[in-house]
Amino acid sequence: VQLQASGGGLVQAGGSLRLSCAASGRTFSRDLMGWFRQAPGKEREFVAAISRNGVSTYYSDSVKGRFTISRDNAKKMVYLEMNSLEFEDTAVYYCAADHNAILTAGLSYSSRQENYDKWGQGTLVTVSS
Repeated sequence: VQLQASGGGLVQAGGSLRLSCAASGRTFSRDLMGWFRQAPGKEREFVAAISRNGVSTYYSDSVKGRFTISRDNAKKMVYLEMNSLEFEDTAVYYCAADHNAILTAGLSYSSRQENYDKWGQGTLVTVSS
């Protein structure tokens, strides 16, 4: 699978953005999908993940209640709706796919970067304070 993230940009604190990730290639509907981010000078970190059937979603504590991950398997798309953006959300956001995850992977598994075997190129989100 190939992944193409888009939707990043400059937004004021308190604003909203919607990131999209388009997948191509192998059967997208069998993949656990995740969003990760890397802020300047920091390690890449987990943001959110969604099971292959879209039923289970997982979030980091820092974005829970503000961000929503969703997917459309027919369109091979995964989305990250980001609301109440904060300066600390400034980062390059990456979508990633894990073809080997079980349906009930859980947060502990889904948040580990090493489990994902395909990564998109990243899209920059800048939140001005």
